Amino acid sequence: MTIVSPQHSPLLDKELADQYATRALSRCKTLSTLSQMQGGIHRVYLSKEHKECNAVTASWMVEAGMQSWQDEVGNLWGRLKSSNPHAKRLIIGSHLDTVPNAGAFDGILGVLLGIEIAALAHKLKLDLPFHLDVVGFCDEEGTRFATTLIGSKALANEFDPQWLNIEDTNSITMRQAMLDFGLNPNDYAKAALNKNELLGYWETHIEQGPVLESVNQALGVVTAIAGAKRAMLTLTGQSGHAGTTPMNLRQDSLAGCAELVTEIEKLASNAKNGEVATVGQIQSRPGATNVIAGKTTISLDARAQSDTDLANLLSAIQSSAQSIASKRNLMLDWQWTHAADAVACDIQIQHLFTSACKLNNQASPSLASGAGHDAMAIAPICPVGMLFIRSPGGISHHPAEAVIDSDVTKALSVMYSALLLYVKEYGLF
Repeated sequence: MTIVSPQHSPLLDKELADQYATRALSRCKTLSTLSQMQGGIHRVYLSKEHKECNAVTASWMVEAGMQSWQDEVGNLWGRLKSSNPHAKRLIIGSHLDTVPNAGAFDGILGVLLGIEIAALAHKLKLDLPFHLDVVGFCDEEGTRFATTLIGSKALANEFDPQWLNIEDTNSITMRQAMLDFGLNPNDYAKAALNKNELLGYWETHIEQGPVLESVNQALGVVTAIAGAKRAMLTLTGQSGHAGTTPMNLRQDSLAGCAELVTEIEKLASNAKNGEVATVGQIQSRPGATNVIAGKTTISLDARAQSDTDLANLLSAIQSSAQSIASKRNLMLDWQWTHAADAVACDIQIQHLFTSACKLNNQASPSLASGAGHDAMAIAPICPVGMLFIRSPGGISHHPAEAVIDSDVTKALSVMYSALLLYVKEYGLF
């Protein structure tokens, strides 16, 4: 192995980049066949398919010159070792689980590009001054146990032991599922990382939105991951006969919710810093054509790049909801179901990725992520950074999810350059 020096070019040969990016894309297709649903992709935490996926991906890690292991909660790891026995760790990764009827690239492409970066360093006989660790997180989506970021939270020592009692739709607890998978559920705390050993966490991910496509750019540097809060809002009035109850005497919960939905849309649209709010579900009772709705529940998903902006938006929504309820003589109830703080990406890593893009003659538009990612859970223990890859049509969590092959080559080249620039910038020779 050769100690990395300033003489090593941070530019990756185009032919080599194409070759390794093509392999990553091919492997995405291979992993897409490890699915529990016919005619689509669905791979959940602690399933047979999860175990198969880890085994196949581990074989690719070994092929790339890495040591591979699985931690106590089911995350898959690979390490390209430094010759320095006291070296710290730089982690590259994403997740290997999927939502039901998923696309082939969400999360998975980021893991496989990490492996290709390690494979390139191994092929070029680079002795990095840190261990290059690649992680395939076991559960980012939360599909099976309705708890997101299980794998990455475990690394940050945020695994909640109460999760072990959660049951899936087949009444199997997480504890039992871990036992069936071959894990000891009592060992979850051993997955936690020592933050003093960590240099940072880098994640490459498809954008899952339309911003990069709208500006015709392949890649983007992520500035922050939006904080989010979710709630179920219930307005309760009085059911009544649709023909005999005068309009001015009604306590129509559905009409109240309809007014609230449009008000939520208006408040988010008038916000100044990219805040968003979505009502995606509505349930009305008793649900008969000729009966005034006595009780209606809507979902609320609100997101912002700063916790202050999110709090201000939610305060305005709550005020409007109470005003509408009072005006219509309805009872209002809030049930909060999810909360995640906004996470800022490390400014030095942002600059590093921007420099790597410039070196490769790539534009580097900055954008925030409206979707949650494993980087959110890792941020409390080390600096995090993300590079987005354009999503054609802005489509994700859907079989039509896609990438442009040349974009993937560009992402691989930029991440390789970032790795070599990182060594140079931080004097790690």
